Amino acid sequence: MKVKLPDIKRGNPAYAGEADSVDCCIVGGGPAGVVLALLLVRQGVEVLLLEAQADFDRDFRGDTVHASTLHLLAQLGLLERFLDVAHAVGDDFPTHFPDGSISPRGAGRLPTAQPTYRVPQARLLELLAGEAQRYPSFRLVMGGRVEDLIKCDGVVRGVRYRAPDGMHSVAATLVVGADGRFSKVRQSAGLPLVTSDEAMDVLWLRLPRGTGDPERAAGIYLGPPGHGPMVVADRAEAWQIGYLFPKGSLARLRADGLPALRAAITARAAWLADAVEHLQNWRQTSVLMVQAGRVPRWYRPGLLLIGDAAHVMSPVAGVGINYAIQDAVVAANLLGPRLRQGRVRTVDLASVQRRRELPTRLMQLFQHAMAHRVGTSSEPLHGARWLDRGFDLPPVRAVRERLIAYGGFRPEHVRAIPAEPLRRRAGKSWAAGLVAVAVLLAIACSLAAASVAEPTSTVEPASVSAVTPVPLATPECWVSGDLVGDANPAEVRAAVCGFSVRFQPEG
Repeated sequence: MKVKLPDIKRGNPAYAGEADSVDCCIVGGGPAGVVLALLLVRQGVEVLLLEAQADFDRDFRGDTVHASTLHLLAQLGLLERFLDVAHAVGDDFPTHFPDGSISPRGAGRLPTAQPTYRVPQARLLELLAGEAQRYPSFRLVMGGRVEDLIKCDGVVRGVRYRAPDGMHSVAATLVVGADGRFSKVRQSAGLPLVTSDEAMDVLWLRLPRGTGDPERAAGIYLGPPGHGPMVVADRAEAWQIGYLFPKGSLARLRADGLPALRAAITARAAWLADAVEHLQNWRQTSVLMVQAGRVPRWYRPGLLLIGDAAHVMSPVAGVGINYAIQDAVVAANLLGPRLRQGRVRTVDLASVQRRRELPTRLMQLFQHAMAHRVGTSSEPLHGARWLDRGFDLPPVRAVRERLIAYGGFRPEHVRAIPAEPLRRRAGKSWAAGLVAVAVLLAIACSLAAASVAEPTSTVEPASVSAVTPVPLATPECWVSGDLVGDANPAEVRAAVCGFSVRFQPEG
């Protein structure tokens, strides 16, 4: 569908003329964007998904899938296909101390903790995007880079993006920024990111497995005094190593050379002595500048941010994918019906942030505390010493484990898809309501004729009044419908024999 765009930037013809029109334009083909697109098209919402890269392949991206995402995949009927490409790693992630000792198996875990899975993020995204492409209202543009937001009278009305075939404009009822920690949408909207830089960065690399690798090889390896720890994560065909170093010291790390890095790795995990010889080039590594932050307000009229665009998560506990996906589930549940009506209120956007902000901020607090406990942060946890120890109390530990597993206090459920379009159901509700009014009018007139010898009141003809209720001195009888939406409905009012009957949709 083509629509006329307003001349937002006077004198610039690129911002006027015709544009494609969709219900929702999602910017960013990461976990949050792809899941939101899939859940919306399942509801019949017309979605355009823009992904800046030409494919989903990224190296050293988040690949940990917790219980909340498994729950979602099961709801969507995709769990079996996911398990075909995933690698189970269980819930044992011990701490390895410099003296060679290891924390007890299951220490700090709830008895009900569920196994986690590792899957290359590209395979997960391909699975979800492939499912979305089964729906005719879904369109995916790879290589679609957003250049600017289209705004009119303070409301975001769409986006301008560059695709392989040139510049395009798209008008949308809602634009969703799911384009990650460096969100172009967030910057264009002028929504500030409040950051709290951690005191460390991570150098990622992979090392091959060996036949003599220990059984509990994965975990956190604490370094010698004054040196940061190292993370060893279990992957299907290799070990993924996260070497933590003080923020701002990357140049010194590289100046020391690869021999020094190999020695530092074996000093923490001697069993990697042979595998580390495969590290021969800095191109085998990738640097993650660790940052945590949040946007105080995730929305503005016509625009919503989710995932890392709204709250940047640190890599601690590997919860980034799951928190982004939970954001998408909430957004689809709350906004899908509104998008099908063609109108999304700012208060609806605010409701997404209200539901997701508390668990997200608590998880960020736990991430900072956990980083501090293993020596990856030079910033002590704010507050008294007892507050730091309080993180080990069983009730607090239970909350932490729930936040890690579920991306909140409980996993979000995908709401059932309505069998009929909302507009059609609303019309039937109006019809049912009018029939009910007519029946009540007939009953009231019959009662009045039977019990009143002389008429004491005049029956006013039924009329449609304005939204503002008309003051009535007589008792009122309400007939409710189930019209979905926030449009101002007309009220059907009739004063019959001393009673006033009005029809008004629920909500």
